[in-house]
Amino acid sequence: MSQESLVTLQQAFDERRSVYALGNELPVAPQAIINMAERVLLHTPSAFNSQSSRLVVLFGDEHQKLWDIAEEKLRAAVGDGDFSGSQQKLDGFRAAAGTVLFYEDRNVTKSLQEQLALYAERFPIWAEHASAMHQYAMWTELRTLDIGANLQHYNPLVDEDAAAAFAIPDSWELIAQMPFGNIKAPAGEKTYEPVNERMKLLALL
Repeated sequence: MSQESLVTLQQAFDERRSVYALGNELPVAPQAIINMAERVLLHTPSAFNSQSSRLVVLFGDEHQKLWDIAEEKLRAAVGDGDFSGSQQKLDGFRAAAGTVLFYEDRNVTKSLQEQLALYAERFPIWAEHASAMHQYAMWTELRTLDIGANLQHYNPLVDEDAAAAFAIPDSWELIAQMPFGNIKAPAGEKTYEPVNERMKLLALL
């Protein structure tokens, strides 16, 4: 890896944040996002090389449809309660250029549980780990293109309607949603707990 590539990767790690002020004017063509999602699927690790993670990339009307579903379901759940805060958040997600949906294929996990009974209870946990790595990989890759994103969890509220709207197989379980777009305003300040309280060094080489 060249020094220039290493710096780019380090900067993406440092600068990846939850960006909520998103727009729909991407600095790259949508195909670049699709290529990125394919790369994330191909090269992100998973337990026993299960490759159980699934991605759905939404643009345009399909992206809008997801957040229409979320609003409808959330309004029903809130009832007569104050919806203004939720409305502001949902409108922010709609303003983005697209959304990545992160799924896990339960059929893959079930098959591994049957093949390796000794670890059966761990495979659902490891599937969540795999999904988390895909989420982080996608988030960091987006940052390398100066594209902002945030991570949402409107599941299971939207699961059924989203599955119907986007022809999602029954075995896919929705884990998270990642709206993305051009950065209209940077993320707020972030505080950090001291690293020396979060990491233990046992030996120096």
